[in-house]
Amino acid sequence: MGSSGSNISAFPQRGGPSQVGFERREIERILGLYGRMVAAGHWKDYAMDMRPDVAIFAAFRRASERPQIRIEKRPADRNRQGMWSLHGEQGQVLKRGHELAGILAPVERKLVKLVGD
Repeated sequence: MGSSGSNISAFPQRGGPSQVGFERREIERILGLYGRMVAAGHWKDYAMDMRPDVAIFAAFRRASERPQIRIEKRPADRNRQGMWSLHGEQGQVLKRGHELAGILAPVERKLVKLVGD
């Protein structure tokens, strides 16, 4: 068994997470808003995507459409404009910030108007 080469595999690096995700309290807050919007008849479906650099929550009026809103968490932007951003249906950035509550505020105001009508 005179093999001249050896198979060496790199050991997985420790340090940062391999993907960005939502913490429990964050997803509870987002899903709470989603549930209220569903009850108001405004949203019907949602999707989540966890990537190495961003976690995305998208809410849809119908499953076959573009998302009406997208909530993104990008920890790399934490020290710049804030790691949270709210995007509209056309992909435009509606709001950025350091706190999730501030990002959800415009959607929650819209919910109050929907229920108040």
